[in-house]
Amino acid sequence: MKKIFTLLTALVLTVAAGAQTLNVTVGSVTYQFPAAQTGEMTYASGTTLTIMGKAFTISDIDAMSVDGTEVTDNTVSVAYSGTSASVTVSGNIAQYLTIAQSGAHVSITQSDDVAEEITYTLSGTSTDGEFYMDGSYKATVELNALTLTNATPVYSGAAVHVQNGKRIKVKVIDGTTSTLVDAASGSQKGCLYVKGHAEFAQSGTLNVTGNVKHGIKAGEYISIKNATINVKSAVGDGLNCTQYFLMTSGALTVSGTSDDGIQCDLEGDTNTGETTDHDSEDSGNVYITGGTITVKCTATAAKGIKCEGDYIQSDGTVSVTTTGAGEWDEDDSETKAAAGVSSDADITISGGSLTCTASGSGGKGMKCDDTFTVTGGTVTAKTTGGLYYNNGSTENTNYTGDTDNIDSDYYSSPKGIKAGLKTESGSSYTYSGAVVISGGTVNVSTSGYNAEGLESKNTLTISGGTVTINSYDDGINSAKEMYLKGGTITVVAANNDGIDSNANMYISGGTVIACGASGAECGFDAAEGYSFYITGGNVLGIGGSNNAVSSTTGSQCVLSTSGSVSASQTIKVTNGSTTLASFTVPSSYSSSGSGSGGFGGGNSGSSNILISCSGLTSNTSYTVTVGSSSSSVTASTTSSDSMGGGDQGGGGQGGGDQGGGGQGGGPGGR
Repeated sequence: MKKIFTLLTALVLTVAAGAQTLNVTVGSVTYQFPAAQTGEMTYASGTTLTIMGKAFTISDIDAMSVDGTEVTDNTVSVAYSGTSASVTVSGNIAQYLTIAQSGAHVSITQSDDVAEEITYTLSGTSTDGEFYMDGSYKATVELNALTLTNATPVYSGAAVHVQNGKRIKVKVIDGTTSTLVDAASGSQKGCLYVKGHAEFAQSGTLNVTGNVKHGIKAGEYISIKNATINVKSAVGDGLNCTQYFLMTSGALTVSGTSDDGIQCDLEGDTNTGETTDHDSEDSGNVYITGGTITVKCTATAAKGIKCEGDYIQSDGTVSVTTTGAGEWDEDDSETKAAAGVSSDADITISGGSLTCTASGSGGKGMKCDDTFTVTGGTVTAKTTGGLYYNNGSTENTNYTGDTDNIDSDYYSSPKGIKAGLKTESGSSYTYSGAVVISGGTVNVSTSGYNAEGLESKNTLTISGGTVTINSYDDGINSAKEMYLKGGTITVVAANNDGIDSNANMYISGGTVIACGASGAECGFDAAEGYSFYITGGNVLGIGGSNNAVSSTTGSQCVLSTSGSVSASQTIKVTNGSTTLASFTVPSSYSSSGSGSGGFGGGNSGSSNILISCSGLTSNTSYTVTVGSSSSSVTASTTSSDSMGGGDQGGGGQGGGDQGGGGQGGGPGGR
């Protein structure tokens, strides 16, 4: 005891003489007390030494020394080395931390009395270690060239587990690469788990592997700024969070997941367990304002980016690829399919680039339950998979039969972009959502059976931008009214209608080229019992037929003729030497489109051609030139379905989208 007292006396005198730091080591933990802060140290009952409020049991102290180390307040460093780890704690927070350790497994609990943010710096390498932190005050975790694998869980199966419901800033230190791998067993929710908000910052690189569930999981929001994050694989989602996901800069790559790439859920009520209302709480949203996101999903029915709220992108580059087929959902008794971006609310694009490619059966590029809006940026959707069928006992990943008499729960058609919901209620239907495009560039291509390009389960409005569609089935389809007011719209449908409205169709501006298939399929198709109005714009419709155009106040005259049309041909309207309109047939157009039409429609090698442009006067003849062939056509404010077929069933037998039998046509299947 006298030896200990003498040692303490010497240390106190040394500190008083101006040395900077008193180091107290207990096991693998070293507490560093700056000389300027230590003040009076209490030595009580021969068993306890108290420094800056931290009480040490003398028998637990392995070493004490004084050196010139400079100490930064509110810091903890954990340096991993093989199967061990050394922990260094700044003296001003020593009294507020409880530290437990087993080899390289480190657990730190913050007292509720902590009132300043603590920074935890993790570095080094361990093939069997972890970092666990609990507390109730915001904190920072720095990953400084850390390579950490949790092989045998002690405190958690995660590699890094922050059981703290506050804001946690995760700094991926500039110029370094850190790698985290969680245990292959355990109940952890992610390889890197944060109970509260996780804010990733700085421009280092972080690689993550999730062996039990998600790669990165936050109980609340996740934001990424500057950092490069690579989720190499995950049994669950690559990233999973609630409240919102925000990408402002940096790069995020997700691959090798067995579920969704990025999933953002509605926030749950901690008292009732029920999810909050999206609209009132701004919950479940994904925001992309910059940076680069690359997601590759191979799992069945997986979503590249899944949000229970809105998907909102104003900048940045997002590329999503899904390859998984559909699947039967036992809980909901319906088929589910993969999608690049899937929102339970709205998708809104005002800038940047969003590209979604789906090759699996029934896959969709983008889908939302409410409104799909584009005001700027570039949106690209491509699907190549076939139609997915599954009734719970029989599966067909390339179904090519008639779906008109099949319960819609049993199949998923591939689609480029799908917006809104059509819900059956008794004998009637309700419609939600819409498609609204006023700017930007939208490119869609689909090649699988029944695959439509751009579909709205409610209204569809295009007033600006450039929209290009190449589809197997309908190019553009709306369940309710369609309004084409401006922009440049080019549509080619290989096997059905170019532009199809299941209610009135209105064209009032822009340049619109719609190419449908042969037979009964139309360039422009408004449903039976509804009307097609043209009051402005440059309009070209090519198909086996075109819907009859109705006259109304302000109608723009139309020209209706027929002829042999080929890809890349020029079609123009002239009045003497004056060219009133000139169109180039899309290079993807084929006059031999197989269609599915019945007995009406054009004869082999001939298509119905509908043209409208400004400068036309009713009952006046104009020259219409198709390639090298010209004919004189009289303008009118109305047109009939001159080639027969179509949804209106005008002239010819069969009609209908599917060529449904009987004379006079009919609405056909959709």
